[in-house]
Amino acid sequence: MNREVHVRFCERLGGKFPGSTRLHRLRLRPYICPMAKEKYSTVHYHNYLELDALLSLQKERSAALGKPAHDETLFIIMHQVYELWFKQILHELDSVCGMFRTEKVNADNMQTVLLRLQRVSVIIDLMVEQIKTMETMTPLDFLEFRDFLFPASGFQSMQFRMIESTLGLREEDRMTYHGKSYKIVFNEEQTARLTAIEEGGSLFELVEGWLERTPFLQFEGFDFLAAYKKAVDEMVVKEQAAIGASEYIPPKMKEMRLRMVGDSNSYFKHVLSREEHERMMVEGECRLSYDATIAALLINLYREKPILSIPFNLLTELMNIDELLTTWRYRHAQMVMRMIGNKIGTGGSSGHDYLAKTAEKHKIFKDLHNISSLLIPRSSLPVLPERLGRELGF
Repeated sequence: MNREVHVRFCERLGGKFPGSTRLHRLRLRPYICPMAKEKYSTVHYHNYLELDALLSLQKERSAALGKPAHDETLFIIMHQVYELWFKQILHELDSVCGMFRTEKVNADNMQTVLLRLQRVSVIIDLMVEQIKTMETMTPLDFLEFRDFLFPASGFQSMQFRMIESTLGLREEDRMTYHGKSYKIVFNEEQTARLTAIEEGGSLFELVEGWLERTPFLQFEGFDFLAAYKKAVDEMVVKEQAAIGASEYIPPKMKEMRLRMVGDSNSYFKHVLSREEHERMMVEGECRLSYDATIAALLINLYREKPILSIPFNLLTELMNIDELLTTWRYRHAQMVMRMIGNKIGTGGSSGHDYLAKTAEKHKIFKDLHNISSLLIPRSSLPVLPERLGRELGF
């Protein structure tokens, strides 16, 4: 530091330059750099969160019509909170879909994909828990303002329909709205957005394509499907022999158990025969392609191999999301039954009955759940070639 700069520095601190003949002490005073002040003082918590706007959005219709109902504020806030969570879920799903859209998914992204799907699961789990807050409102409390809601309905939530479509719920798999498309309640622009999502490739379709590219189904003479079929046949024969040899099972019970065990055609036929699987797809009995189903089976069977750990957890998280959405729909249906019984919903649907049926019908990843019927004991798993075992390790 040269002399001139040193003098200015000392004067800024409130003292005199030490080179003067008079002894002195530097008097230190707080100094805030103008740039730092600008950087840290322009954003306040209140402003950053736009709280004036946010907290002014609860406009009770009952109060506006001169019949204020205390619990309408809770009703509005609950639904606004749900819409905020829907926005975050869409934010996560859009990012995940973006990572899957490349023909060769970057392996470095898979941990990020998994973490974001787990975040979606946690949010939906929280949404289920939030229903308890709504249930602190009694049916009589709800009736105080219910008539002011017509014809508004949760059925009209654009963001929730976007979530369903982004995940992969197809229009042909949906419950109809009075026999018409679910899009009938949306305007032209909103309908176009929903159609674009459906045609742009859902997460279901992107994951299906990713599974179809699994490289380990054929590996230097090792045919996974042939080895799996042999293991299934051996397992079935072993179970049948154990039932037949038991001295403690009555004949009729043996007959029933043998039917339950079946043979390789009972549960396994559609993965042992491409033609059978494609027939089931045509008839709507399954949706996931044959190659993707075989890949998902391999990942589930050899889940403990390090390279297959993240793919297995990813498939599990998709099932978790499906299950949690089903739980949320069911809990919503139960809450509606508690609040209005068998009355028609404010949007004109059959209320509880409609919501309960969507919980059963609006499942997206049920093919992944059905993989469980194809699993065999670890002790029966085909032994992998040594090199393939190394490839699946670190």
